[in-house]
Amino acid sequence: MPRAEHSISREDISDNALKVMYRLNNAGFQSYLVGGCVRDLMLGMQPKDFDVVTNATPEQIKGLFKNCRLIGRRFRLAHIVFGREIIEVATFRGHHEDGAKDNLSKASEHGQLLRDNVFGSIEEDAERRDFTFNAMYYNVADFTVTDFANGRVAVARREVDLIGDPEVRYREDPVRMLRAIRFAVKLDMTITPRTADPIRKLAHLLNNIPPARLFEETLKLFLSGQGKDTFLALLDYGLLEPLFPQLVPLLKDSNSKEMHFILQVLANTDERINNDQRVTPAFLYAAFLWYPLEEHAQKLQAEAGLNPHDAFNIASGDVIHRQVQRIMIPKRFSTVMRDIWMLQHRLPRRFGRRAFQMLSHPKFRAAYDFLLVRGQTEGGELLELAEWWNSFQSAEPGKQKRMLTALRQKEGGSGNSNKGKPRRRRKPAQAKPQGSKDA
Repeated sequence: MPRAEHSISREDISDNALKVMYRLNNAGFQSYLVGGCVRDLMLGMQPKDFDVVTNATPEQIKGLFKNCRLIGRRFRLAHIVFGREIIEVATFRGHHEDGAKDNLSKASEHGQLLRDNVFGSIEEDAERRDFTFNAMYYNVADFTVTDFANGRVAVARREVDLIGDPEVRYREDPVRMLRAIRFAVKLDMTITPRTADPIRKLAHLLNNIPPARLFEETLKLFLSGQGKDTFLALLDYGLLEPLFPQLVPLLKDSNSKEMHFILQVLANTDERINNDQRVTPAFLYAAFLWYPLEEHAQKLQAEAGLNPHDAFNIASGDVIHRQVQRIMIPKRFSTVMRDIWMLQHRLPRRFGRRAFQMLSHPKFRAAYDFLLVRGQTEGGELLELAEWWNSFQSAEPGKQKRMLTALRQKEGGSGNSNKGKPRRRRKPAQAKPQGSKDA
């Protein structure tokens, strides 16, 4: 397609991506924008990042850019770093042939590609792309767009359609099933029947994907502003169970408190993202695993005779350990998850200085937001507690003291006047002199 037949302008392309392509071209190599950035530009959307593909090898790319680092073993890539922006550059991928060296080409018994460093031509690269609308290439040298797989038709029909045999392509890389769902929700498209049909049957193949890679994929799924719709689509296609095996058994009833809680958390997260507010994956993972945690803690109390505090601590460690077998949650997030969970048991304790100490806790706001959604889901005392904290944190000091006094009187009137008060220390008994009556 010449420039007159498409809507892509250099003004909409990152200056750094243009620099990378111009330098590759000047060094005698071919270079193109490819994938999601071309698709989004064709749809009139602003891409979040720009990917470049070239016939230069990773080592040749590194030789042209001092700010280049090579990453990946399964799929060798070059990252050109410009401050906070990274331009990802890949070499044209070729077809795998029998007898190739293991360090270049290797597949598992399920057909999953474990090594994918076979280089080829642009035509072969297009055939190796996942979806038809991702096989469009923009050439900055002559401003043309080359469409190898009728991507324009897919964009016009708003369809997500795989290139090649869907079952073979999913076996090569099971993450493509997650990408199909994500693109359908993000772009408001439908998945073609031939692309959708094998997903439920092959969902179990996600168990073969490294947990660290699935962490990155789940961030894209749930932190893109359409997390709620994505979650429901994953559940419908059977893709949620390989990701969160402890959660899915609790979601059999679409009207359950567990389902309402998760959907409300996701809706709130979507709203924050779409309003350019900060979110943390820790809050989302804490929500996904909260009811599995409660269930496991109650089971430990009943079967092992543990007290509630010990059962909760052990259960939190067990639940996180089981989850990281599927999705590797970095410690910086799992620590925050534990804080949010533990504060759910401290928030009801408000007497004396505890309420003021709670306000100064660095994770108070996250724990309060978590409590609020729990209250909105379950109602009753939880909702009353959340509303109390909402009033307390915004009240003037004088009103805060009156609120605590009123709370103490209320608890006293219900026969719990000592609840939450610190115990008085007993004075040590004095030794009686020998020979006394009670000696």
